[in-house]
Formats: sequence, C-alpha cells, structure tokens
Amino acid sequence: MNVAIMGYGVVGSGVAEVLKKNHESILKKSMQSTLELKYILDIRDFPGDENESLIIKDFDTILHDESVGIVVETMGGLHPAFEFVSACLQAGKSVVSSNKELVAAKGDVLLRIAEEKNVSFLFEASVGGGIPIIRPLSQCLAANEIDEMYGILNGTTNFILTKMIDEGLDFDTVLRMAQENGYAEKDPTADVEGHDACRKICILASLVYGTHVYPDSVHTEGISKIDLADVEYAKNWGGVIKLIAQAKKVDENRLSAIVSPAFVPGSSQLANVHDVFNALLVRGNAVGDVVFYGRGAGKLPTASAIVADVIDCCQQDGTKKAYGWKSCEENIVVDYLDQNTALYIRAEAQAPQEALAAVRNTFGAVTVLTRKDAPETEIAFVTPVDTERALRTKLDTLHSVKPLSVLRIAEC
Repeated sequence: MNVAIMGYGVVGSGVAEVLKKNHESILKKSMQSTLELKYILDIRDFPGDENESLIIKDFDTILHDESVGIVVETMGGLHPAFEFVSACLQAGKSVVSSNKELVAAKGDVLLRIAEEKNVSFLFEASVGGGIPIIRPLSQCLAANEIDEMYGILNGTTNFILTKMIDEGLDFDTVLRMAQENGYAEKDPTADVEGHDACRKICILASLVYGTHVYPDSVHTEGISKIDLADVEYAKNWGGVIKLIAQAKKVDENRLSAIVSPAFVPGSSQLANVHDVFNALLVRGNAVGDVVFYGRGAGKLPTASAIVADVIDCCQQDGTKKAYGWKSCEENIVVDYLDQNTALYIRAEAQAPQEALAAVRNTFGAVTVLTRKDAPETEIAFVTPVDTERALRTKLDTLHSVKPLSVLRIAEC
C-alpha cells in the first residue's frame, strides 16, 4: 500500500520522518506486505530535501493513483483541505488528518462520505497532538456516559499564563517570548482568543455526544485581557487562571459548551498543567475522573499520532474505521448565560467600603479578595453560584462599581 502526504510543513515533514525512521516496525504493525510514502503534495519547492523526489504540485496525481490507499492531510485551514479530503474519500481512499479547523467545521460531512465509501477518516492528532484522546474516548471509555469535560487544549495560551503566574510577566511581554520560542504564530489570534481551543472542544463534544457541535455555537473568550492583578487575585483565592474549554451534558438532547479563561482551584489536576502542556479531564459516570496529559503539539508528537492512525487504516484495509456523529440540524448548545457558575469580579469603586456593602446586599455572601499594593479604589470578590445571566444582571445594577475584569470559576 502507498501513502501520500498533503502539506509538507512542520507536521507533514514529521510524518515523513516517522514513516522512514520507524519503517520496519510500522510495516509489521500495519499487517501490509508493503507500506511506502509515494507522494508529498506542496506548492513550495524543497531543493536538497531528502524527500525532494517525492514532492508534487498537482493534487490530481494523488487522486487518480489507485495505488495510494491512504492520504495524510496536514495542510491546515478549511480550503482547499475540505475539497481535497472529500475527493479522496469519494475515490475510496482512507484519510488521516491533523486539521482541527477542518474536523470541527466539516467532520460530520467527511464522516458521512467515509461511511458511504467504506473507508476510514481518522483524526487523532486534531485535538491533542501526540496525546491519545480520540481513541480512548470512543473505545476505552465507551461504557461510560460522559457527563462533562474540561480541557487545557492550547499550549500557547498555557505557556503565556504559566509565565504570568510564575514570573509576574505581563501578557504582551510573554506573547513576544512565545513568538520568539516558536510557541506562537506571528498572528496569534487563533490561540490567544480561544479559537483553537474552541475547535478542539467541538470535536470532542461531537464525538462524545453524537451530534456535530459547530464552533460558532460555542461562546469563546481568549486571554488577551487577563491582567497581572487577576493573576494575583486568583493566587490569593487559592488557584490559578487557565484557558478552559468545557462541554457538559444538559439533558438527552442538549449540551453546554464554552471556552474562556477561568479561576481553577489549586486542588484541581488542571491547576498543575504548566507551560506548553495540555490536559483533558473527562468525568464519566462509571469511571469517575480521567485525565489525559502531555504535549498537545510539536512536530514528532503530532506525527506519532498521525502515523498511528495510518497503521489503523492499514489494519482496517477493505473495511473501515470511522468515528461517527450526526449532522446538527438545530443548535443543541444551550445559551451559556443560562448555566450556573460563580464569577470573579474585579472592579473600580470610588468608595470601596460602601461599594462592598452594596455588593453584599446585591449578591449575598460574596468572598472578598485582596492583593498586595492594590489601588485604594480597587475591589475584588467571588459571587455565589447562580445563572450567569442573573449574576450579570445584578452586576449591572451596581452603579457604584466599574467592572474591570469578570472571570468564571471552573468546577474542575
């Protein structure tokens, strides 16, 4: 059997490297007589590259070569990745993808084509990079009803927050550091504004709850507005700030999903996930809490997950191994404002003591927070649990305070 790679960037070149370096063991596990990398599709030239002879620029070469049974998509983005992947599946080729944007937006469509054509569409690397998540959720934990999931699913934002927490550096300084170290792109919007984490939790929620969850249905906030004052208040509260992607089952037909920075209690396993590491906490009704932890990105860790999917496709040759969920005809994600939470609120008040009295009168038993060298006009507190809509409505009635930061309290 022959393999083709579409996209020869960091991850694609890593796949080629793993296929070559571990060829003998991969071949043995694949249960195939041969397994060779035949093509690498990319619009760029790579003079002097060890795989230069394999590089092509015409997608049709892959599409019409019947000896290519598995196509690895590491192009990224939605277009032309969707058109290329769907065409490969229609042609009876199994596809392995690491493209979270593609799976989050078009996973239901591609899975349906794979089902119709009796081939596999696998995407282990699209969520956790080298961390095994998709297989364990769909197979090892299949006997469980998954009540909720909480994830730190973006290494860039976790690196930034870790530096802010441990070294007291501000957001802009650490972002530049992340870019210099190759952890953040020149345009970091997808990471720091939560879009990357949103796509990943959508894939996980679709897999676990059986219906496609679209990214535009998930309320998403990033970390670009997090201030060192918030970091200090979280520490004095007994926790840390993390960008948390979460999904919960509300009832048989609906779920809640949200991505936002949140206070995480120090007792949580997610509080101790540092630097570029990722983690997913899964809460099953039989197994309890299970945590998946490791590097969520990187050339070889991600390539490792991709090649494992390639081996799976080989073992299923002539049949299929395709995860499935149905298309979503109506929004199954409930309004985040109607979900229960507690809120951390940092605000400016010209008369702090009077303002705190009004806060207590409005919210009830709040937890007042303090930090060293806080401005005299600054107050901070954590509310009791209520629907977010009710809490924000109450906050709007407090004309004596000017909110500076509002964050949720995670229940992980």
